[in-house]
Amino acid sequence: MAADFDLLVGPVGCLVPCAGPAPRLGAALKVLPTLSPGALGVRGGRVAFAGPWKEVHDASARERVALPKGTLLPGLVDPHTHVPFLGDRAHELRLRLEGATYMEIGRAGGGILSTMAAVRHASADELHASARRLAARFLSHGVTTFEAKSGYGLNETDEIKQLEVIRRLAGEGPQTVTPTFLGAHFVPPEFRESPSEYVDLLVDGLLPRVAREGLARFCDVFCEDGAFTPDQSRRILLAAKELGLLPRLHADEIVDTGGAALAAEVGAVSADHLMAASPRGIEAMARAGVCATFLPGTSFYLRKPYAPARAFIEAGCPIALSTDCNPGSSYTTNLLHVCALAVFGMGLLPEEALWAVTLNAAYGLRLHEDVGSLEAGKRADFTLWDAPDYLHLFYPYGEAQLAATYCAGRLAWSKETS
Repeated sequence: MAADFDLLVGPVGCLVPCAGPAPRLGAALKVLPTLSPGALGVRGGRVAFAGPWKEVHDASARERVALPKGTLLPGLVDPHTHVPFLGDRAHELRLRLEGATYMEIGRAGGGILSTMAAVRHASADELHASARRLAARFLSHGVTTFEAKSGYGLNETDEIKQLEVIRRLAGEGPQTVTPTFLGAHFVPPEFRESPSEYVDLLVDGLLPRVAREGLARFCDVFCEDGAFTPDQSRRILLAAKELGLLPRLHADEIVDTGGAALAAEVGAVSADHLMAASPRGIEAMARAGVCATFLPGTSFYLRKPYAPARAFIEAGCPIALSTDCNPGSSYTTNLLHVCALAVFGMGLLPEEALWAVTLNAAYGLRLHEDVGSLEAGKRADFTLWDAPDYLHLFYPYGEAQLAATYCAGRLAWSKETS
């Protein structure tokens, strides 16, 4: 006789399904329903049951896991990373601590250009090995889905190399990896005197190839002083949209360039950073339904102000949180630590932070129908925590409380074997 479930997790002290329509907005972000004791049933790598333990306690299962004093959450979703990359920029930490700005370091040949040189010099296999190490670190922090960008090649050969590495990584599993083309990350040195020619290369050469070969789902642009102007960004994003790529952008990170308003204008799925976003930009994003993705790790690492998250929430804008994992301004794969920064630095409630790394983060990647919550039919990505409830993920902050990470119903990482 066939078992009811391939895997039955229960009883669980606190089950947090993060279920419901996406995105979660406004006051609804303050409500995070739980079940205690709860249970999760998995069949064929998909969620077959998420509910009270009493309804399935006598069900049959090929495998059982119990965590009566722990918490079960969906797998975490990181919607903005710069994986894959290579190179060590630890020396820049001292430069910043001594007063050099992010853009000053970049103009002097460090920053993005330093990583560009390392990526250009590396083989695809070397880049892939780095990506695998970072993916494993994400798993050890409960991240089962993450976005990965190019943007450190800044020429056709090496941008394509990055995207092909991302495709290779995505095909290996166990995580869900979604690819973004970020050729418009910075103007490379060979085009420093003629940035418009680099934009031409992106629009007329690289974007058509990326779309034709199916190498990316999104197109991102760094719209910022010293990077790409709003007009250049608009041209790139509209060209990408015409080719079937979904637009997103780094917006208003350092100064208000109108990036938030531009995101609304071009129909971007997400605008990220937003520390300098204006009230006009916030309202425009809310009206257009653009997801505001906050990267508090970057503010923390660069010692800059945090994004005005409360203003975005009150305007009715979808919100998400991300590590911004990169080698220069936020070198972390610990998404729960980013949640703590959002709570203690940005003023989010724990409930708001957890929605922002589950269902809403999946919405920002347009993956919410498959991941981000524990509902029947969705991929069985989930995390087990040695905490009696979700509030205790923030109360003793910085503690290693993750017990296990599961992808598609299979154990992918365990504290006991790590």
